[in-house]
Amino acid sequence: MMDRRDHIAQKIAANVDIVDTGFDTPCWLWRGRDSGKGRGGGYPRMTLNDHTCAVHKVSFVNAHGYVPGNKQLDHRCRQRRCVNPDHLDMVSHGENQKRRDAANGVARKRKRKAGRT
Repeated sequence: MMDRRDHIAQKIAANVDIVDTGFDTPCWLWRGRDSGKGRGGGYPRMTLNDHTCAVHKVSFVNAHGYVPGNKQLDHRCRQRRCVNPDHLDMVSHGENQKRRDAANGVARKRKRKAGRT
């Protein structure tokens, strides 16, 4: 009998193409539906227990465990449609932004401390 983790892994695997995108290991690119266009768009979505979920989060949790509410998952491969749990790092929001900006060649401005001019 297949356990829940195996069922989830099988459901994900049935909807990915394994593609060499130039990262260390191949990406698992989701070919199903996504979150659409606009801000925060383009992330894979799937239905699990009658709820719509972000596939990269489901894949990570299934492989590595719980993600606290104050953490985010960063795609080290820089591919939003990648759901390979080994390409995802659990990081803070600030770290996720730093990594995104570094990948895009954006120099981040340092925040000024209160009371300084």
